[in-house]
Amino acid sequence: RVGAGVEAQAGPDLQVAAGPRQLLAGGICTEELLDTTARLHIVIRMEGAGHTSLAEIRDEHTNVIRIERDGEVLFQKEEPVQTVAEDEKSDLDELNLADILEFANTVDLAEVRPTLERQVEYNVRIAQEGLTHVYGGRVGSTLMRHYGDDVRIRARAMAAAGSDARMGGCVLPVVINSGSGNQGITCSVPIVVYARYLNAPEDTMYRALIVSNLVALLQKRGIGRLSAFCGAVCAACGSGAGITYLHGGDYETIGRTITNTLANVSGIVCDGAKGSCAAKIAAAVDAGLLGYNMYLRGQQFYGGDGIVTKGVEETIKNVGRLGKDGMQQTNEEIIRIMVGQ
Repeated sequence: RVGAGVEAQAGPDLQVAAGPRQLLAGGICTEELLDTTARLHIVIRMEGAGHTSLAEIRDEHTNVIRIERDGEVLFQKEEPVQTVAEDEKSDLDELNLADILEFANTVDLAEVRPTLERQVEYNVRIAQEGLTHVYGGRVGSTLMRHYGDDVRIRARAMAAAGSDARMGGCVLPVVINSGSGNQGITCSVPIVVYARYLNAPEDTMYRALIVSNLVALLQKRGIGRLSAFCGAVCAACGSGAGITYLHGGDYETIGRTITNTLANVSGIVCDGAKGSCAAKIAAAVDAGLLGYNMYLRGQQFYGGDGIVTKGVEETIKNVGRLGKDGMQQTNEEIIRIMVGQ
């Protein structure tokens, strides 16, 4: 939950392309924590050329509820919350792994191919951009340079490179998952890398992408839209499930891969969208691959191992509880740290 009051003074030294760090360092902007009960709530105030403006966003990133100019209200929503409350029933409530696999195996690909084609095209393109140009911490290119071109490294590196570019200001488009570009990259690019390595038929790759995208959404079902729980973990569970599907994995194998992944990296916190997301993606995808290879060798985490319980669906529920309820205070503390309070 980020609440930001921002003041800006226009002038000849104000550069449109300047990032938030430069604006804050130059004293052009200030920020403060907003006193609000909403999980997402942002108020932006600006001054310049003798005028003032205000915009307010709440509950969803695209839900503008108020616009003002020179103190005059130009737009105001009657009901600030226009979306379905997170505790109300939604389509995701009925989602489960068995139905995901049945859908992936039986859906007419003509119905979903255009979206999946765009996801492959856009997300692989930005991953390649991140590998070949300087963005952020260059996590993806570091992996490739220092650990080799093994498919397991390449899957992690390509996903991380996409995040390097996106968090570093690259304007290339991305097909998202769960409202997040980073999560969209994470649950798609490793699938493409493995599909090409395995010479899998294109249709098989698309069905694996369906598994990956829906498993990522399955993780978010209990966590909700915003949490201190890192969404890269959810997306990496998806990519691990999709890669397992590419190898011919069934419900049992895919379920164990998800459980092994969640037992490993469920403690990664979200502290905003920035360069280090790429490193978290690399670690989470690695956990997904480890989870799959553990099960191939007869190794797995069992119910009673921490938050892991019997059955993949129940383990996912535990993680949802951790992310939504258990991390509420963590979320507040992260925001206070970020704004220097």
